[in-house]
Amino acid sequence: LLYTIKFEETMFGEKAISLVKEQHRCPSEQMCPLNEDLLRQVYAEMAALFEANKNDIENNDIENRGDVNENKMIPSIHMRHSALEHNRRCVLAYLKERLRKMTQFRWDHGAVLPQDIQLNLNEYEKQWFSRYNKCLANYMVSLQGLDITQNTLPPKSLKIQVRCLQDYGEFETDTGDIVMLTLNSEHYLPQSECEHLIKQGVLQHIGS
Repeated sequence: LLYTIKFEETMFGEKAISLVKEQHRCPSEQMCPLNEDLLRQVYAEMAALFEANKNDIENNDIENRGDVNENKMIPSIHMRHSALEHNRRCVLAYLKERLRKMTQFRWDHGAVLPQDIQLNLNEYEKQWFSRYNKCLANYMVSLQGLDITQNTLPPKSLKIQVRCLQDYGEFETDTGDIVMLTLNSEHYLPQSECEHLIKQGVLQHIGS
């Protein structure tokens, strides 16, 4: 829910809303530059709201007074706190969406991002992407090198049609069947069992 709060002739939340709208307008296949200037303005507004609440609480000794519900400063404090929380949610949504897009770019483009995307990342985002890339690589190594970024959609069939690109010899399936892989021979094999041969260049996927 996006909203602004008018308080003491000041519209709180407008800058934070601008961040969210800016990210929403950015095309899904692109990464817009991080708006550091607008972020700093939102952070400054949040700091001002926090300090105003802190001063009101300390100066009026609200915590130690028995008439908390009747204190005239309570509505102002609640209003500022609501504006602060609103800004915080907007900033987190803005940053989280950028991280989500970087994650998707890793799966779509691989370990090296296109230059136009890299240019719009700041140094902290580049470091985050590098760590994410390393974690993903380590996980795939633990799966005997299986590239989980490929074939992310469920296969239409458990078996695929392949053509042998060299004289490989005998190939035993998990069920114990022996298949003779010779140059230009075609076979209908379980995808999970022949994927490594496709990566090695022994087989070529020609149909499902």
